[in-house]
Amino acid sequence: MKSTPKSKPLLFLFFLIFHLFFLPTSSSTNNNASNSNSNTTFKEAPKFYNSQTCSTITIDIDDNNNNNNEKYICSEETIHVAMTLDTTYIRGSMAAVLSVLQHSSCPENIFFHFICSSNTSLLNTTISKSFPYLKFHLYNFDNSIVSGLISTSIRSALDCPLNYARSYLANLIPLCVKRVVYLDSDLILVDDIAKLSATELGQNDNTVLAAPQYCNANFTSYFTPTFWSNPSLSLTFSNRKACYFNTGVMVIDLMRWRSGDYTTKIEEWMELQKRMRIYELGSLPPFLLVFAGNIVSVDHRWNQHGLGGDNFRGLCRDLHPGPVSLLHWSGKGKPWVRLDANRPCPLDALWAPYDLLQTPFSLDS
Repeated sequence: MKSTPKSKPLLFLFFLIFHLFFLPTSSSTNNNASNSNSNTTFKEAPKFYNSQTCSTITIDIDDNNNNNNEKYICSEETIHVAMTLDTTYIRGSMAAVLSVLQHSSCPENIFFHFICSSNTSLLNTTISKSFPYLKFHLYNFDNSIVSGLISTSIRSALDCPLNYARSYLANLIPLCVKRVVYLDSDLILVDDIAKLSATELGQNDNTVLAAPQYCNANFTSYFTPTFWSNPSLSLTFSNRKACYFNTGVMVIDLMRWRSGDYTTKIEEWMELQKRMRIYELGSLPPFLLVFAGNIVSVDHRWNQHGLGGDNFRGLCRDLHPGPVSLLHWSGKGKPWVRLDANRPCPLDALWAPYDLLQTPFSLDS
């Protein structure tokens, strides 16, 4: 970058003031995934309507909102989506919700289950203002349930108790909900979520979830030498063709989960991890220990993951070969952070159209 000519001090001062007071603040100087705070505002998203082929979920006009919510939640026609929600990743969450609605053929039949552990009122207001027609409910997740089970991982952001809330969805979501699609906050859909939600899980009661599998990945690397050198532990996968899967996109049968008490099974592995370190990577390995080799495989198009780069440097990555229905910025780098810092990766441009952040330059009303 060329230095500012000394003959133009006023011009330099103008650009300095402009940068300090008008440009969006970069969050590249810390490890936070967002510059969201209590002063952040978001634009209102457009309302999306069902196509003529969608089933109608009947409600009573005279019922209060809670009763209507209950009817939507328990309807067989409802598509259920679960996401965690916090102020750090709220910008990503808003973009994800918008992408789900925009590409759905039956957006009015989608119900969102948001799990949060703090700032509930603020988050509720934020979602309601940007999506005034959205059908959703916020559930409070008690961090103390899991905080004592968490072991430090390779990146501090992975140690947040809310990252483990996906293990407790069956305890939080109403019993009438049979199936839910769990989504991380750093992704966008470019296809109809109804297709993913309709994934067949088969007749085996032990098949609890579906997700894209990656059997070419080095599965052994997700566990420590301590794990593999222990005869009883290394036999965990002996009768399973265990492959890596990313827990940021899952179709979960909640009835089978509850019946098999899979939350307890995950917690048991976390308790063992506290006594003898058998993995390094946060909330993923317990899921692999319990489910790897026993899931329904979904086409890779439904989780083009790793776009955030690795957990150390967050370098740019390309898409995997093949079609795309969902783009997932898993890893250290988040698209909104890189865009704000004017150092985006090429694929971050695909996330930008779903960004609802209200900027000083926005011409939207």
